[in-house]
Amino acid sequence: MPVDLLRNVGVVLHLDIDALAFREARGMANAIVGSLMVTGLGAIGAIPIGIVAGVYAAEYRGTWLASATRFAADSLNGVPSIVIGVFAYGIAVLPFHRYSALAGAFALGIMMLPLVMRTTEELLLLVPSTLREGALALGATRARAVFTVVVPAALPGILTGILLAVARVAGETAPLLFTALNNNFFNTDPRQPISTLTVQVYTYAISPYDDLHRQAWAGALVLVAIVLSCSLMARFATARLEKMQRGA
Repeated sequence: MPVDLLRNVGVVLHLDIDALAFREARGMANAIVGSLMVTGLGAIGAIPIGIVAGVYAAEYRGTWLASATRFAADSLNGVPSIVIGVFAYGIAVLPFHRYSALAGAFALGIMMLPLVMRTTEELLLLVPSTLREGALALGATRARAVFTVVVPAALPGILTGILLAVARVAGETAPLLFTALNNNFFNTDPRQPISTLTVQVYTYAISPYDDLHRQAWAGALVLVAIVLSCSLMARFATARLEKMQRGA
């Protein structure tokens, strides 16, 4: 019987036909788009803040603020993802009385932030001090020396760290259960609940229907492929940038 007819009958009988119709297998297109949206929005917020924080911690590492930033990043990196999900729920869901893709991006951005920050800091410390000193000797300000000489020298490693951070948060489920929730329908509005691959795989895997179990396995394969693609992109980008720098 078609799902629409079942839903009309359910209105008369006061039944939750959407729950009954859930056993009908659905695709993963909405989950793939949702994962890209949530991860991309989180990266847009976390990457600039993480890079700036890493630059500050590397250039002013003797100050109390740099030490506090480093300690906060290390502490945040050790917090379980479900705790970050509960925190994001209290900050980005409860005040607005709705789950949303933006809330999910906020949670993933918090998880990405310490990874990007610490990667940037460690790689900037590996840049020879002679490059910085040479730029300062030519009359460049400290900020100009950092962002035009030091950061480009460490850019291949920073880009690798960013892509690996994206790959790491792309496989998270717990924070999204508290923030983005799920959506059985195709949605691109970041203010509404949205489906993601990890939550979709989890939801299908715990269902009692064999067809949804098969889709859960397929979704897991797609997720592994996305993470692998990020790792390969990181390797390729690093090799490409290093080759360009050697050529320059």
